[in-house]
Amino acid sequence: MKLKKKFEELTSIELYELLKLRVDVFVVEQQCAYPELDDKDCDRDTHHILMYEQNQLVAYARCLAPNSTFTDACAIGRVVVAKQARGKGLANALMTQAMQACLDRWPQSDLKISAQSYLLGFYSQLGFKVCSEPYLEDGLPHQDMKLVK
Repeated sequence: MKLKKKFEELTSIELYELLKLRVDVFVVEQQCAYPELDDKDCDRDTHHILMYEQNQLVAYARCLAPNSTFTDACAIGRVVVAKQARGKGLANALMTQAMQACLDRWPQSDLKISAQSYLLGFYSQLGFKVCSEPYLEDGLPHQDMKLVK
């Protein structure tokens, strides 16, 4: 089951689940202490993509309006798949849904992501091209990528 919701449409349980999933993977599993709550979640233009299997949240991403992350593009961020759900193609399905949501909502805008460097190949297969030099974000190597339309 896939859901696309604005912040005010999220139930308290959905909000808890998505924040827990992000912290479990980005903070605990990747051992990266960073400000997970960055005020972008509750922006009125942010869309949250949630994927469930057997009533359990297994994947999540957020779609961010132009000028929220990049001055010249909308963005997809906080892309995450639960450890127990990896290897099933959920990341591809999640990104496809998030990309479509961004293109539908902001059709005149470019679409960019800040990709962890070890995932450049995955995002390249989805049509993204590297558009920045490598940089550290919260201690992890990243590069910006832009969707080639």
